[in-house]
Amino acid sequence: MSKDITPVYLQENPSLIQKMFGDYYLEYASYVILERAVPHIIDGLKPVQRRILHSMERMDDGRYNKVANIVGDTMKYHPHGDASIGSALVTLGQKGLLIDPQGNWGNILTGDSAAAPRYIEARLSQFAKEVVYSPKVTEWKLSYDGRNKEPVALPVKFPLLLAQGALGIAVGMNCLILPHNFNELIEAAIHYLRGEEFELYPDFATGGLLDVSGYNDGTGNSRLRCRAKLDTSTKKLIRITEIPYGTTTESLIQSIENAMEKGKLKVAKIEDNTAATADILVHLQAGQDVEKTCNALYAFTECQVSISPKAVVIVDKKPVFMGVSEILKINVDNTKDTLRRELEVQLAELQEGWMQASLEKIFIENRIYKVLEESESWEQSLTEIEERLQPFVQDFIRPITRDDIIRLTEIRIKKIAKYEIHEAEEHIRGLEEEIDQCRKNLAQLTKYTIRWFEKLQKKYGDNWPRRTELTTFDTVTRAVAAVENETLYIDEEGFAGYGIKKEGEPIDKCSTMSDILVIDNQGVLTVRRVQEKFYVGKKLLHISVLRPTDDWVFNMIYRDGKEGITYAKRFKLGGFTRDKEYHLTQGTKGSRVFFFTVHKTEEESSTMQVNVYLKNQLRRLRRPIPFDFGKLRVKGRGVLGNIVTKNQVERISRIMPTAAGEGEEGAAEMASTETPVGTLSALLDGSTEAPVVTEATPAPAETPAPAPAVDEQQSLDDSIHEQMGFEF
Repeated sequence: MSKDITPVYLQENPSLIQKMFGDYYLEYASYVILERAVPHIIDGLKPVQRRILHSMERMDDGRYNKVANIVGDTMKYHPHGDASIGSALVTLGQKGLLIDPQGNWGNILTGDSAAAPRYIEARLSQFAKEVVYSPKVTEWKLSYDGRNKEPVALPVKFPLLLAQGALGIAVGMNCLILPHNFNELIEAAIHYLRGEEFELYPDFATGGLLDVSGYNDGTGNSRLRCRAKLDTSTKKLIRITEIPYGTTTESLIQSIENAMEKGKLKVAKIEDNTAATADILVHLQAGQDVEKTCNALYAFTECQVSISPKAVVIVDKKPVFMGVSEILKINVDNTKDTLRRELEVQLAELQEGWMQASLEKIFIENRIYKVLEESESWEQSLTEIEERLQPFVQDFIRPITRDDIIRLTEIRIKKIAKYEIHEAEEHIRGLEEEIDQCRKNLAQLTKYTIRWFEKLQKKYGDNWPRRTELTTFDTVTRAVAAVENETLYIDEEGFAGYGIKKEGEPIDKCSTMSDILVIDNQGVLTVRRVQEKFYVGKKLLHISVLRPTDDWVFNMIYRDGKEGITYAKRFKLGGFTRDKEYHLTQGTKGSRVFFFTVHKTEEESSTMQVNVYLKNQLRRLRRPIPFDFGKLRVKGRGVLGNIVTKNQVERISRIMPTAAGEGEEGAAEMASTETPVGTLSALLDGSTEAPVVTEATPAPAETPAPAPAVDEQQSLDDSIHEQMGFEF
């Protein structure tokens, strides 16, 4: 073979290759969307479902047919083989609306599959025969091989698409239309025909609880939450009696076991007693809280699922996104139009029947048939019969045709001999009454359509009660529902986590999904997801487990920069992003935190008082300046704060509350501690306060000088504050 390869023409023109693949891809995508995955707006069926129902109608004789035979007959219309046909047929049968199944058709609760097609049988339901078919108003087309005819769309006189729902994955789009309740669809259709408002919400065969607050008419931005129904009436046992849409008892149990393996859920054992209804028993461990376990089931298992419906339908050979209300309106309008066409066909047939019955009565009653004996030729007979019928032409609803005359000549002698005029007149009067009723229905088509829906509801409505309970429920986040079965530790090397039990000291109980609040001695706040081991630093002001219910208030005094102003502030944590650093100071180099405490409530925070000691004070003026945090408002963590002093601060000590039975002289500062700021011992002393340098109250002298009067003391304090530049 020669090494010189002649370049292909397409390689020299890559744009042609791109165009070829673009055309092929577009054709493929269009075919999948139109012919396989997305239902039609008129009948709510995908092509394979429509062909199955058409084939079953042709085979219907009132008896069950083997599913294998139905699949084989459908292959005359469907070019994709028996697997897709069999799967679609089983899905239709499990919905129970159009097909009457017999045999093992699987179980939508457990997820068990149906038996082989040769073992199960099916036939059309009475509802399908009444609602789906009307050959005289059906539009037909040739099948894929041109040998047979199939319907373009079945003339369904019911919002079938919303009753059954639809799921399809096409190229570049997907379709998820949820099933709705039979009776609610009929009531909504009647409201629409009467010009009234209506609402539609899904209803699932598996039951469960449904929060429809985010349904938004089933459009692309809809979001639903569906929960299993949990029975907690028995101690130490949670019974799951209904499961969410799209799940099975097998998948739900598997999700519970997965959550147990990951340590997110604790249960003693699980039993599955599902038969005709779901029945899963979740046995709890001794002392286990039922409510917390239910929240964990909702958060970590398929006991709660989110559903995002997206209604896509084929309209005029194009996919269109629309809400369920719009789909219902189009289906109801189509039902009304189909009923109109059926009435028009019925009226034409009744009028034709009346015409033939009237001609026959005149032909026999006036003995016009005698002409056949007297005429010499066939043409003469037809001409004479037409002439004898002329006096009655004004009573007919249309002109007499040659076919009408030929049909009269074909009446048998036996019928003429036994013809009863009275019975003929009764038959004609009956036809006239039906014609009048048909014309009346056409004139009042909206009322006739309403009566049609009411008849369907009366006949079949009792078989379709609502199974899914509509409700609203709070969101259960995973962080809230996580079981706190771990302990947070911290060691001397600056590491924290739940995996350092040997070398660390315990901080608090936590779960594997808890958030940890860390504040270092530079005033940098960080929220991190707990891990087995992670570095937090050696010098910390605060570290704790952050729970969603916590609403802490922080008191803080800091200096902005190396020789800047000293500020005080009270603040709450507020919103945050994990692993992002937030400066509680202004982030200026050389800033220092003098005082920091954490409180559960604003009231507790407001009682905090401290003494502020300034640097370089004269000996005669060397005394603390009290500061009360209760004078500050609680703000966000990024606030600058109120100025405490513009002078340099040496230290700050906390003022302890006055003991019962003591006077003002009984107020004392917190005892001095030798623990440096931010050490491990300070964090583990059982307090949320950062360690501060304090000093004990000096012992009074044996002969103390008399205290100055109140006014003199106040004047002295004001003088000191003014000289030191102290501000409040």
